[in-house]
Amino acid sequence: MIDYAIQQVVNALSAGSLYALMAVGLAMVFGILRLINFAHGDLMMIAAYLAVFCLGAGLPLAVALPIIVLGTVVVGLLMERVAYRPIRGAPDVAMLLTSFAVGQILQNGTLLTTRLAGRPQLIAFPSPDLLNGVVTLGAVTISKVNLASFVAGIVLLGLLSVFVTRTNLGLSMRAAAEDLSAAQLMGIKVNRVVATAFAIGAGLAAVAGLLYSIQAGQINPYMGFTPVLKAFIAAVIGGFGSITGAVLGGYVLGFLEVLVTSLAGLGDLLPAGSVPPEVRTFLQQWLPSGLASWRDAVVFVVLILVLLVRPQGILGRRVREDEL
Repeated sequence: MIDYAIQQVVNALSAGSLYALMAVGLAMVFGILRLINFAHGDLMMIAAYLAVFCLGAGLPLAVALPIIVLGTVVVGLLMERVAYRPIRGAPDVAMLLTSFAVGQILQNGTLLTTRLAGRPQLIAFPSPDLLNGVVTLGAVTISKVNLASFVAGIVLLGLLSVFVTRTNLGLSMRAAAEDLSAAQLMGIKVNRVVATAFAIGAGLAAVAGLLYSIQAGQINPYMGFTPVLKAFIAAVIGGFGSITGAVLGGYVLGFLEVLVTSLAGLGDLLPAGSVPPEVRTFLQQWLPSGLASWRDAVVFVVLILVLLVRPQGILGRRVREDEL
């Protein structure tokens, strides 16, 4: 049981790192523009298709990764410049609808491109050899992609923390998140700050999209919906607009999902004789293996409870209506 618990903790850390990478991009943009960018998930989809192109062409991962990140960043910057900058300052609902429109354009544009190229809608993802297989540490087995997700999450989020606390541009981003108009009056180049937030978010989405696609094993033009929904939940749990909150929310979401999945069927996993028969029967009745299919429902219940107790999230702060 100890080995099983350690295995689940490792799985939770891996999933949490992936969710944190996705949630940070949403939180950064919302912190500055008060924009919920639902097209963020489609940036992950673009990264996945770029990865298929690069890896399918035989490029090694060390060469393909910079191309994937750079290509996704370019799409993110174009998204900000063409779609969001012209309506900056518009009502929140206008920006929200624009994000949905951008997502639809990216999805349908990708779908049209794959059809013109004669490729099927559902494409098997060519996982690089470097991330195939597992690593065994005693009785604990860790897939290489899960290990890569955890390491990438820790490293990239650590670098982001240094950037926003130790560089002038990072401090400008924090100032813009506090009050965009005041930051502009203080001489901060708001356009550069916003573009940087989109670029960093797109870069993190590119890495998350690659790792997510390797785990899923296949991609399609609509694959970005589930990741952006999970990122949104993580950001809300941690405190929307807070980078630290987004990271915390990502790991909380990862542990919640793994907890629900690991508890399902616990009565069948316990070795014979490890618990009294009546306890085993109780667990089999109330924690059946079918409970795993209710994982998302449990996560949404927890989300509602968090919003009831702390509407601003775990690390969020209350904002008066006149401050928005």
